[in-house]
Amino acid sequence: MQLIDGKAVATQIKKEIAEEVERIIAEGGKRPHLAAILVGHDGGSETYVANKVKSCEECGFTSTLIRYEADITEEELLKKVEELNNDPEVDGFIVQLPLPRHIDEQKVTEAIDYRKDVDGFHPINVGRLSIGLPCFLSATPNGIMELLARYNIDTKGKKCVVLGRSNIVGKPMANLMMQKSTPGDATVTVCHSHTENIAEECRQADIIIAALGQPHFVKADMVKEGAVVIDVGTTRVPDPTRKSGFRLCGDVDFENVAPKCSYITPVPGGVGPMTIVSLMKNTLLAGKREIYK
Repeated sequence: MQLIDGKAVATQIKKEIAEEVERIIAEGGKRPHLAAILVGHDGGSETYVANKVKSCEECGFTSTLIRYEADITEEELLKKVEELNNDPEVDGFIVQLPLPRHIDEQKVTEAIDYRKDVDGFHPINVGRLSIGLPCFLSATPNGIMELLARYNIDTKGKKCVVLGRSNIVGKPMANLMMQKSTPGDATVTVCHSHTENIAEECRQADIIIAALGQPHFVKADMVKEGAVVIDVGTTRVPDPTRKSGFRLCGDVDFENVAPKCSYITPVPGGVGPMTIVSLMKNTLLAGKREIYK
């Protein structure tokens, strides 16, 4: 069993990005600029955005954090989105989800200029992904593809089961694994809450990508010997022994599943760091105008 170290890979990619940014600056180019809008004080969002700001510094980017209280109106937020769309200094930006319930997340997502949509959530980027055109890829699936590539994990013709069908992970993940590419070229099955015989589907899989948000859902008897298991789950569960009062728990029963695997990602330290580094990669592409001229 080999542990897939997302933290180490993310550190390496950030170093590569920083070196490229320095080359761009040396050649008289512009430093990539990522902006983030944070509404309210959700604990998970606060941590995530703080990590994004830190990663921007490590990559040599300019970063801007725009904060609003949870009572901001939808109209005010959409006005700020439009401002960032039209700001030539900002190469890419994100609106951190979730948003307060009175704001329509889909309306906000669609208001973002798809050429600055470094989260890869805009319908134009999602549509381009579905037919294999260059686009900004959703960060978590893109990070997983990078891990598979850097660990030289063979996906061609392999049976891949994706657990979960969210727009952020499950659907784009299945799409990427199906593409004619390396990694890719897999035979993909998507399982969800209404899938019958879900354990049997998993037992047939060469690669399992678990993105359900249900702690320890994937048990040892659901995994065949030598399978590759990618755990996307990050559920906070109470833990009085931790200073924070909680710990992150994956969708996979790691302790019992790991001995059966050829490769497995831990939680934390597996997929999580790759999500943020994928956002950095998208920001670099936006700054270089590589996808949309």
